[in-house]
Amino acid sequence: MAAGITNAHGETTRHARLKRLAFLWAQAHGYSACALEVTLPRCRFRADVAAYRPLPKKLGSTAIFECKQALPDLRRDNCRSESARKLLDAVCQRRQILEKHLRLHHPNLRINDSLFPEFGSHDFIATGHRGYARVLRQLSVLQNRLFDCTKFDKLIDYRCANLFFLVLPQELFRDPEIPVGWGALVECDGTLALMRKPVWQETTPENRIHFLQRIAAAGTRVFNRELEIAFDEVATARCRSF
Repeated sequence: MAAGITNAHGETTRHARLKRLAFLWAQAHGYSACALEVTLPRCRFRADVAAYRPLPKKLGSTAIFECKQALPDLRRDNCRSESARKLLDAVCQRRQILEKHLRLHHPNLRINDSLFPEFGSHDFIATGHRGYARVLRQLSVLQNRLFDCTKFDKLIDYRCANLFFLVLPQELFRDPEIPVGWGALVECDGTLALMRKPVWQETTPENRIHFLQRIAAAGTRVFNRELEIAFDEVATARCRSF
């Protein structure tokens, strides 16, 4: 099967290969508890690979591996929240200034959609003002990026794990494209090479235990599928045990 062809779950073989390499790399480096497609605690995101490395006589460390097979896929999740918010504030201010002037020069744009005149809205788009249309497009793009394209940034902000790794094919690796705080594992000759070390992120013991529980739950789901155990069977077995 070609690298770009997707399987029944919509995943390309190339992305699946990167996940397999990350899974193997994690175990080779002491992460004995690993799982694929793990829903992360404290956020709505899901990790391609989540891993836990036990340590003697103390709580172990956690790691997240995100696999990206194409540059647009990488850039989609790599919006920096702080810079995006600053730009969004500037564009919003520009929109407010334009609307203030448009209200003065086009009083006929008022829409009678309120019982109180001071709360009436205006149809600014009807002016055909190119600058205003451009500002609206910028707002839409920035809002979409800020709310939907900040995965890398938010995973660190939420302290979802201690270490974060981006897994990439060799031709995709560009150091400036790697998110701040993330490490880079680059595919080369069928294996992964650490091209940039991640920055350690401190997390609470409770978060690490919760993370390990998510790994265990994801692993259980996999075995349920392989053993063809349905949810109804689990529920029936639970009732019989009481």
